[in-house]
Amino acid sequence: MSLLQSWPEPIVRVQSLSESGIRKIPDRFMKPPSDRPYNKTDPTILVNVPLIDLENLNSSNEFLRQETLDLVSHACREWGFFQVTNHGVSHELMEKTRAAWHEFFHLPLEEKQNFANSPVTYEGYGSRTGMEVGAKLDWCDYFFLNYLPEALKDENKWPSLPVSCRKLIAEYGEELVKLSRKLSKILSIGLGLNEDFLHQSFGGDSETSACLRANFYPKCPQPDLTLGLSPHSDPGGITLLLPDTDIAGLQIHRGNNWLTVKPIPNAFIVNIGDQIQVLSNAIYKSVEHRVIVNSNKERVSLAFFYNPGGDKLIKPADELVTKDCPALYSPLTFNEYRSFIRTKGPCGKSQIESLKSPR
Repeated sequence: MSLLQSWPEPIVRVQSLSESGIRKIPDRFMKPPSDRPYNKTDPTILVNVPLIDLENLNSSNEFLRQETLDLVSHACREWGFFQVTNHGVSHELMEKTRAAWHEFFHLPLEEKQNFANSPVTYEGYGSRTGMEVGAKLDWCDYFFLNYLPEALKDENKWPSLPVSCRKLIAEYGEELVKLSRKLSKILSIGLGLNEDFLHQSFGGDSETSACLRANFYPKCPQPDLTLGLSPHSDPGGITLLLPDTDIAGLQIHRGNNWLTVKPIPNAFIVNIGDQIQVLSNAIYKSVEHRVIVNSNKERVSLAFFYNPGGDKLIKPADELVTKDCPALYSPLTFNEYRSFIRTKGPCGKSQIESLKSPR
């Protein structure tokens, strides 16, 4: 329990609150009226973000292959979010991994506490992001772990129960690294760059980082007053999200509305992170998103983040900077960038906006 003392306030496990039978959520979880989820849109109305079948990337038909590349490029430019099918990851592995995390979050609290995290690395079982005293908290518990680079990967920090969990995490992570690298090539080509541009900008085989955050959103007695995850754009590169598909929870900010994304079975939801917005000089844009919760059902979602190495200096690609399109962002290492969100917590798109170069 000593790790918990490094947080600025005592840690409250949201699942324990949910299972205690409370009818009102504590004040620390109540969002300001302007940030509450059901003000601007009906969460029962689902929208379809672009759904892209990757099967034709392997086609000998150049037209079909180019059509798929164009669909991804358009989704990155216009939406920042899309879903992919025929992505190469075993559906059975996806389901087993998601089921293992459901089982983990239903272990006795004392078992999960053995993996309690600290704000030093965020690795382990957690219930808050950010260090601000008195901050409004999200209705979510999570488990965060590192997968790449190998020097940061420590399977002893991964859940030891259920017994299949570590093996599944390793297999799942290996497959999602492959998919992330495939997507990084597609995104590079869509920018008119060498297909290895993003991979090398992230640090290549030796420095590129990857991590997993398994999110658990317990039932909430007052889902109209709080959020499972506050509005933010992902600080890293590419995010692959595997949600439960029987209930929607992810919302994206588009125009003046919050739109609830309809999850497709056996598909991954892909979204662009801030580092790719910087590298592409805002041709591809990260999008603010959040998570709503439910009074009748709990949810699990697995977010796999494919990111630059922590010491990689990220700046707009030279090929995308011209007299007419100057560099929009100042260079910053990924470690320097993500320290903001680890200190402040989710803050919309304020971090990426703060990087804009003065004109």
